[in-house]
Amino acid sequence: MDLIAAENTAETTPATTASADAPLKVAVILASNREGRFAPVVADWFRSRTDAHPGIETDLIDVAGLALPTALSYRPGPEDRDLLGEVSARLAAAEAFVVVTPEYNHSYPAPLKNLIDWHHAEWQAKPVAFVSYGGVSGGLRAVEHLRQVFAELHTVSIRDTVSFHNAGALFDDEGRHRDPAGADAAAKSLLDQLVWWGRALREAKKVRPYGS
Repeated sequence: MDLIAAENTAETTPATTASADAPLKVAVILASNREGRFAPVVADWFRSRTDAHPGIETDLIDVAGLALPTALSYRPGPEDRDLLGEVSARLAAAEAFVVVTPEYNHSYPAPLKNLIDWHHAEWQAKPVAFVSYGGVSGGLRAVEHLRQVFAELHTVSIRDTVSFHNAGALFDDEGRHRDPAGADAAAKSLLDQLVWWGRALREAKKVRPYGS
């Protein structure tokens, strides 16, 4: 996937100039980097649903493809741009986020927290939704932790989620959900809410930039 270079400021991104009916630019963040991970199966399934939604354009950001440093600046700024690469511009350009996450030890993966903590304004006044997977809990404990983190960053979390309990048994060898009706309905509800919030916040920021 080609990366798109852009200035790492909310004021210069397309998110502030899009028309009311323009497709919502959604960054789908793949949160796992473990060897043998199940994440691509879930992400591919979800993106097949976003591809069918007329109000959405997606950009897949895979933490396994990032090389972010782990020693954080106190507050990352322009001088850190070379360290962060082009992921910052992609997050800034997004108008909404969907995090696809497993549950590791009752919470979410460390590479995702690192990606979150290296950014600040890129998250603000945008909606974030969650697609989780795991064992009995379906990754929902990771989601509940993420809601607290994103609230601190002034991000609006979407109430409805898509969660896959005992995820490995739900998909066939081709990555197709064996009984998709319930998951499809959950994905539609999530995407409809995400688009509503994304467009509402887009228009609100045209009237008054967030924080002013």
